Amino acid sequence: MKLSADLQAFERRIGHSFARPELLVRALTHGSISSSTRADNQRLEFLGDRVLGLVMATALLEDDPQASEGQLAPRFNALVRKETCADVARQIDLGAVLKLGRSEMLSGGRRKQALLGDAMEAVIAAIYLDAGLGAARDMILSLWGERVARVESDARDAKTALQEWAQARGQKPPAYVELARSGPDHAPVFTIAARLQTGEEAQASAGSKRQAEQGAAATLIERLEQET
Repeated sequence: MKLSADLQAFERRIGHSFARPELLVRALTHGSISSSTRADNQRLEFLGDRVLGLVMATALLEDDPQASEGQLAPRFNALVRKETCADVARQIDLGAVLKLGRSEMLSGGRRKQALLGDAMEAVIAAIYLDAGLGAARDMILSLWGERVARVESDARDAKTALQEWAQARGQKPPAYVELARSGPDHAPVFTIAARLQTGEEAQASAGSKRQAEQGAAATLIERLEQET
């Protein structure tokens, strides 16, 4: 099987040339265009999630031999979560080579975080099946790059920091309230307020509830720390 020019260019972006190119094609095939003769990437996504987890857990243990499980867990979660996978997918322009059905394409599927994250995991699995764990590990660590080095500070995210601030003062955990939702279904914008028991609050808007919550928490914790 010979890959198209755009898929060959994608191989160069991920740094792996497939001995079994059909694995790459399957990894990039969304369920909206699958058929009895064209398998989608769901099973590969399942496997790729586990391969990514193993590689990241090993990398974190090697990077910090003294870290406790409690310290490692949030770092691990920050590296393997769907948002991070989608960020890496955007970095290599994975959306441009996704194989989607017409309705999914028209609804902005090439930009959707969930689709990009799933496909990134499927590509990891495809490399694992094509060339083994070593090749998958090399690709993961190359593409995740500095994220692994900076994960300790990233893992203590704004929501965690705000919750710790409130608990240290005997308050209940912050509440996150959705104030508004705008935009089309394929590209919504959420406005969220982070609100403390004592009434202080801050707002933020983003394309996902999680990002809006993080933005609101970051604004509020920055304000509170400046005041104190």
